[in-house]
Amino acid sequence: MKNFTVSVAVILFHFSFANVSSISTKNLMADKSFLIQELKESTFAKSSIPIDSTIVSRFFKKYNNLQKYRSDVIALYKKRNYNTIWHDSEGLIEFSHLLYAKVNLLEEEGLKSRLAYKDKIDAIFSDESSANLSKTDTEMLLSTMYVFYAKKVYDGIDSKKVKEMGWFLPRKNLSYENLLDSLLSDPKLLRKNEQQLFGQYYKLRDVLKKYRQIEKNGGWNPIAIDSLEKTYKPSDSSKTIGQIRQRLALTGDLKLDSKSNVYDEELMAGILNYKKRNGFNTDYLIASKHIQRMNIPIENYIKTIIANMERCRWIDPKLTKTDEYIIINIPSYQFFFKKNGQNELESKVFVGKNMNKTVVLSSNIDKIVFSPYWNIPKSIIENEIKYAIERDENYLEKHNIEWYKGNLRQKPGPKNSLGLVKFIFPNSEDIYLHDTPSKDLFQYEYRAYSHGCINIEKAKELALLILKDDPDWPVERINDAMKGEKETVCILKKKIPIHIGYFTAWVNDSGEISFYNDIYLRDDRLVALLVADDPK
Repeated sequence: MKNFTVSVAVILFHFSFANVSSISTKNLMADKSFLIQELKESTFAKSSIPIDSTIVSRFFKKYNNLQKYRSDVIALYKKRNYNTIWHDSEGLIEFSHLLYAKVNLLEEEGLKSRLAYKDKIDAIFSDESSANLSKTDTEMLLSTMYVFYAKKVYDGIDSKKVKEMGWFLPRKNLSYENLLDSLLSDPKLLRKNEQQLFGQYYKLRDVLKKYRQIEKNGGWNPIAIDSLEKTYKPSDSSKTIGQIRQRLALTGDLKLDSKSNVYDEELMAGILNYKKRNGFNTDYLIASKHIQRMNIPIENYIKTIIANMERCRWIDPKLTKTDEYIIINIPSYQFFFKKNGQNELESKVFVGKNMNKTVVLSSNIDKIVFSPYWNIPKSIIENEIKYAIERDENYLEKHNIEWYKGNLRQKPGPKNSLGLVKFIFPNSEDIYLHDTPSKDLFQYEYRAYSHGCINIEKAKELALLILKDDPDWPVERINDAMKGEKETVCILKKKIPIHIGYFTAWVNDSGEISFYNDIYLRDDRLVALLVADDPK
């Protein structure tokens, strides 16, 4: 097959460029179409290996532990009219060897899973094996191996388990038949296929390799803490400072380890980078909490990377292919407005506390409400406001809250819990993005305070950005609408996609990885599913 493909490529090259003056464009295209059709027919050409629905059923009865892959394998052969996939006139096609190699390197994909009857598949590719497998069994085993690999690497754990973990971003529709077509046509896609996998997946995979090499080299030793109350500042000298320097050189926050025990300017830059990568406020002080974070074993960081690679498998790469969109990462408390691939706006946010988790979902912002009322949810009335009224009979008046149609609502104003603007996107959880009067909360590293909605620091900047090209909403009108006097609704002429995600590790375009606290404690459960022998 490889020789045939190369021959066709050579013929096409000559048809395209040789004797152009003597060949009409119409004839050239006809010849190309004929050759391409010849290639397709050869790819799916029938061999002497018998395959039909009866043989497929017999195979899965014989190899009963592969039953879970049966329907997907049948779909592969139905598309090809039960012609062979893995054999040509010369034997096994080259792609089968490439795929087998990738299956043997699943740990590079952050996976630990073994296909049943793997010993039989190993025998197919072993020159020394004495196993006597029929060509039909070989063909079917390789198709099953492909489906196994595609499920693990491109699809991830099943949707039901994903939703149980509170993940409601839309998943891609993966066709194993079409994916196989693309891989057979371009085997390089086995290494990197951003049409099928969210680009962040490959960045995490690169860092996983780096961290596993650090682990292989012995990992890192715990850093000694002189005292839990001790805080190191520039110019301090201590053996602990030397150990911190060594660690930051290992993780790439410093270019090299000078072995100095003095907290100098070089280390100051490394500390700032380390803090930025790990969700800390960026100052030069080194407290015990920073050293405790450094002392997390490297195997824990590896598990975090693996968990987030799995989350990337669930994302449809098309979500971030639009001209503009908003993405919010819950664990990092960060908001990004992307336009044409560039950050138009970054902002801090705070999110739902553990009892009121912010939901992972996708929607579209379709309206902006300036100086909004806050229609207080009954759960908050029952669990909080009712008791506040019991303690202070003037509570409602003090907080500008009124009864309206049998419910409580907070009137517009600077003290309104939604601030001076909110951004509406339809969703079943009734959450939205809004301003807040509690601006001081954004200075803290931990920012899970809300009842589930997302509070954004730069709310006005976002409103101005969304409406900057709308002549009906000049800056003066926006300023007037945000005075807190009366509620004003703006229906957007163009909806803005918004995606709320949950990533405890993220790699930037420079290859630097950031780690964030798993505030909803989801990583361990996810990793437990992944390290099982075969969680599917």
